Amino acid sequence: MATAQLETVPKTQRNLRACLNCSLIKTVDQFEVDGCDNCEEFLRFKHNRDKVYQCTSNSFDGIVSMMAPEESWVAKWQRIRDCKPGCYAISVTGKMPASIVRDLKALGVHYRSRDTSQKMAD
Repeated sequence: MATAQLETVPKTQRNLRACLNCSLIKTVDQFEVDGCDNCEEFLRFKHNRDKVYQCTSNSFDGIVSMMAPEESWVAKWQRIRDCKPGCYAISVTGKMPASIVRDLKALGVHYRSRDTSQKMAD
């Protein structure tokens, strides 16, 4: 396994958070130091703990470890086929702040909630 892939795996089970955009799971410190492996170019978590807390959630259900996204039916089902290998939440509770959703839209990035609890409540 390449070093870059090892950096994606959470280093501990404490302080885990999931990205509200792609559902990648890392520790708060990993998001702050390395950013989100999938969303860094437009969310810019690196060295911005406030942004990490705004755009991630500590409330998520289930974990999928995905190493070969292009070959995985689970990656297709979870809509993470275009994402980097790593650990992903099955469902992430929470919403991206409206101001960040607007910024993403202006950049041409489509935000789709990964919170399945909202779909069940409807």
